[in-house]
Amino acid sequence: MKILAVCGFGVGSSMVLKMSIDKACKERNVSCEVENTDISSAKGANADAVFTSHELAQELESSMNCPVFAIKKYMDKEEVGNALDQLLQNGGK
Repeated sequence: MKILAVCGFGVGSSMVLKMSIDKACKERNVSCEVENTDISSAKGANADAVFTSHELAQELESSMNCPVFAIKKYMDKEEVGNALDQLLQNGGK
């Protein structure tokens, strides 16, 4: 399963979010490829899900063919884990 962690420039906050997603996947014994990227690159990428901020979620939802999860607190293991659980329950691998 491929998950994108997306922020405006693909450097700072998306890296923090990527690390939280990696931890949540590891805790659930889920094999995931997680990439951090900027919003422009994400729009052309192929992924199973996108995790991003509430500010970018709406723009990504209209241009992606996968679920987009808006995360408020990128370092909140529970919030990120809940989004991952929702993805897995709805057919994620």
